[in-house]
Amino acid sequence: MIRRIITADIERALARQAAVGLIGPRQVGKTTLALEIARSRDALYLDLEDRDDRNRLAEPALFLDNVEDRLVILDEIHRMPELFQTLRGVIDRGRRRGKGRGRFLILGSAAIDLLRQSGETLAGRIAYIDMAPFSALEVEDTRASRERLWLRGGFPDSFLAGSDEDSLALRRDFIRTYLERDVAMFGPRVPATTLDRLWTMLAHRQGTTLNASVLARALEASVQSVTRYVDLLADLLLVRRLPPLHANVGKRLVKSPKVYVRDSGLVHALLGIGSLEQLAGHPVVGESWEGYVVETLVSALPPRARPHFYRTSAGAEIDLVIEHDDGTRWAIEIKRSLSARVGRGFHLSCQDLEPARAFVVHAGDDRYPLADGVEAVGVRALAGELRSRS
Repeated sequence: MIRRIITADIERALARQAAVGLIGPRQVGKTTLALEIARSRDALYLDLEDRDDRNRLAEPALFLDNVEDRLVILDEIHRMPELFQTLRGVIDRGRRRGKGRGRFLILGSAAIDLLRQSGETLAGRIAYIDMAPFSALEVEDTRASRERLWLRGGFPDSFLAGSDEDSLALRRDFIRTYLERDVAMFGPRVPATTLDRLWTMLAHRQGTTLNASVLARALEASVQSVTRYVDLLADLLLVRRLPPLHANVGKRLVKSPKVYVRDSGLVHALLGIGSLEQLAGHPVVGESWEGYVVETLVSALPPRARPHFYRTSAGAEIDLVIEHDDGTRWAIEIKRSLSARVGRGFHLSCQDLEPARAFVVHAGDDRYPLADGVEAVGVRALAGELRSRS
């Protein structure tokens, strides 16, 4: 089993808060991690997709009050959304008896569903932790392992599959399950074929700014519908909308977000790419690498750090700008090559923003200074540096 780096984050959150919401897409490993935590303490695990476990909560307040000395893990919470109101009363009664911490670990597969319902009732009683697929910090520290992670993505079954062929088949099954089951469960009624086409189009346009009008024409749908579909994929934690940085630099800036299919393995499955050889010759290779690096670095961000991109209407651009909670900025350019170099647009953008640090992330392992205060670095090393700021 690959140990997840957020395990310590969850333990700390349970030590300070009554409930912790663990949010991540389906099959990302939330249940496996929760059961690992359960083995380290006297925990009760309830799978709310299981009828017997739901029946145990027929009188939820009575049942949960009787197990207040145990951590209760509630998996697939969307199956019983009415529980949130009960949890508030249970937590408040427990606090009055000195049992106010580490009561519940709540697992959710859709960000909007869990955040909306829990936020309405558990404000001040719950901490949220995002669980992403495997990152470069969690796999073996070799270039071969990181290349496999890039190709297959970080969903555990896909990354650990016996072959690239099996991995691709698993990811195709994953996509089909979302289209046929989860979209209908969490979102408005959307034709599976329409969403499949949109998802594939976003993979082809990986890392480009969102142009809902172009997508709408291709899908023969309204701009409003396309915007709603993209929102749904983002709420299901399958797509990331990276916002532009709004800076007072006296220049006209791009205002639309950049859109990424969050897991690189899903990008490749949607495009029918099954091997590193196929990927190397595909037009999406650079954008796929960029999305992989963006997700790796964003998953390592310390609390309250915010990711953006920067682009002027004249074309000067920084792939990723991290705004830290102390107000400092890091500028990050992403290159697929084994050596690092940057163009004039990056230097001009750095002159606009005056970042505290500037990096070029490349595909190799070497770390060395470049001209004008820019440092070349591998993706794992920079992710580790970001993580150390937590």
